[in-house]
Amino acid sequence: MKDNYCVIMSGGIGSRFWPCSRENRPKQFLDFFGTGRSLLQQTFDRFRQIVPVENIYIATNKLYADLVREQLPEIQPHQILLEPTRRNTAPCIAYASYHIQSLNPNANIVVTPADHLILQEHHYLKNIQTGLNFVNKFPSLLTLGVKPSRPETGYGYIQTQEGSSDNIQKVKAFTEKPNYELAKVFFESGDFFWNSGIFIWNVKTIISAFGKYLPDINTRFEQGTDKYNTPEEKVYIAEQYPMCQNISIDYGIMEKADNVYMLVADFGWSDLGTWGSLYDLANKDEQRNVALKCESLFVESSNNLVTLSGDKLAVIQGLDDYIVVESDNALLICQKSEEQRIKQFVVDVKLKYGDRYL
Repeated sequence: MKDNYCVIMSGGIGSRFWPCSRENRPKQFLDFFGTGRSLLQQTFDRFRQIVPVENIYIATNKLYADLVREQLPEIQPHQILLEPTRRNTAPCIAYASYHIQSLNPNANIVVTPADHLILQEHHYLKNIQTGLNFVNKFPSLLTLGVKPSRPETGYGYIQTQEGSSDNIQKVKAFTEKPNYELAKVFFESGDFFWNSGIFIWNVKTIISAFGKYLPDINTRFEQGTDKYNTPEEKVYIAEQYPMCQNISIDYGIMEKADNVYMLVADFGWSDLGTWGSLYDLANKDEQRNVALKCESLFVESSNNLVTLSGDKLAVIQGLDDYIVVESDNALLICQKSEEQRIKQFVVDVKLKYGDRYL
């Protein structure tokens, strides 16, 4: 257990959850279901059951250092790896990998986003433990794949090799978010799985992969090997990190490597990426309306999601399939079918009003 580590990636903006998710307090720091714990806190609570608390690291943007310390007082300051700028997941994982290698060259690492919802925690932790045991024995890059329950266009897909029947299967190909027709083909074929974005590997294996497939990024972090876990680390990272290529671990390594495997996972998973995904998971009334953390009265309305800040009541009449979200100084009313445009709405708001509502 002492060789097991966890890196929780918690640096995103979460603009698709605007106006609740803001630049100064993005979605991973929010409690969407009124449980009293944010998405980040829930992720931390989960992993502390199988990974020593001192081996859990939070990789986040420097803007959120205080938020992380406020929400996770159990961890030490050195367990917060601060990104000086946003450069996607590959530089983030390279930084965390070299930092952990300097502490334990035999480390097995789980890398997970902070904003996932896990409904069956016991099964989830069992899958993670199976993955850790696998990468400890075999030099492989392991990802968790979820069997699709519907043709979903919001997730990437993983195809495994034909004839694979074991719980851990060799990956044949990755496919980015498909259109509906292709998603339907994937769903009906039975050979494709949702890409959860959760990875498990030994630190030697992932650093070797960086050297082979992303040598430019690897060189930047490798040159600072003697600086990790010293006062010089922060200065070195501040200099090197912004010069890294902006690229995801999926594009940079997982789609190229020949030692990629997938663990077939079944634990009630959702990537809370959109209001629509939140709607799908929430309890609904007889007209399939959802009211989160607020009182509501729905009149001649169906299939809506409504959430308000503070102690407020929403009276909704004549709406079907809408998202209605109020938070602080902003109100969003958007057709659920058009929610992919919310990111663009945020850009438009910034252009017209500056950062006032962001």
